[in-house]
Amino acid sequence: MEDIKAYIESGILELYVLGDVSHEEKLEVEAMAAKHPAIKAELEEIEKSLELYAKANEVDPAENLRDRILNSLVVNLGDDRNFASKEKAPEPKVIPFEKPKTTNIYKYAFAACLALLIASVIALISVYNRLQVSNNLVASLQSQNQKFANTVSFKDDEIGVLRDRSYKVIRMGGTPKSPDAGLSVAWSPVKKKVWIDMADAKMPANDQAHQYQLWAIVGKTPVSLGVFDADTTSKDMKQMQSIASADAFAVTLEKRGGSPTPTMDAMVVIGKF
Repeated sequence: MEDIKAYIESGILELYVLGDVSHEEKLEVEAMAAKHPAIKAELEEIEKSLELYAKANEVDPAENLRDRILNSLVVNLGDDRNFASKEKAPEPKVIPFEKPKTTNIYKYAFAACLALLIASVIALISVYNRLQVSNNLVASLQSQNQKFANTVSFKDDEIGVLRDRSYKVIRMGGTPKSPDAGLSVAWSPVKKKVWIDMADAKMPANDQAHQYQLWAIVGKTPVSLGVFDADTTSKDMKQMQSIASADAFAVTLEKRGGSPTPTMDAMVVIGKF
C-alpha cells in the first residue's frame, strides 16, 4: 500500500496526463493503472483537475488582435484589381459582341482564405494559452515535489539524531528569571552538530525586537551558536551552528539578530553535562 502511495506522490501521474513522459514510462503508468484501482482513480482525478484548471484560466483572443490581422491582410493583398492582367488587349478590327458578365472567382477564393486564416490564428492563440497553463501547472508541481523532498530529507536528519549514539541530549532548566522554562539540546562532539527540540521547548514568547540566542560554554568562554524564536506552533528540531567541544549550554534573550556577548541577567535556561 505504501508503494502505491509513494508511486502516486512521485509526480509521474501528472506528467503522464500532460504527455511529458517517455514511451516506457507511459506503458508503465498504464500497466499500474490497470493493476491498481487507486492509481486509475488518481489519474481520473488529475485529468478532471487539469480540465477544470484549463477552463478556469482560458483566455479569449483580444478583439484588437483580430482587427490587426484583417487590416494587415487587406493592406497587403489589396482588392480584386490586383489580379487583372497587365497586358494591353489588342486593338479589335471589328466591333466585338458584348460578353456576358461572369462571377469573379478570385473574390470568393480570397474570402475563403481569409476566413481560414482567421480561424487558424484564433486556434493557435487558444493552443498557446492552454500550453502556458500546462507549463505553469508543471512548474507548480515540480516546486511542490522539491519542497516535499526537502521536508523528507530534513525529517531523515531529525530521525538520525535520535538513532545516532554519538549525540548527547541535555535538558536545560529554567533560571530564576524564568523558572518554568525548559529546552532540550542534542549535541554530537563527533559530528560537531547541535540541534534544539522546538516541539519540547517551554520558552516564554519573545517580541519582534528580541530573539533567543543559544550559547555553548567552553571553559569560561561563551560561544554563540545562533538565534531562534520561541515558535510554539513548530514541531520540528532546529539545527544550530556547529561546535566541537562544550561544557554547558545556555540561552539568553537578546536584541533581534543576536549579541556578540551574552546578557547574563537575561539568561532564560542553562544546562551542564
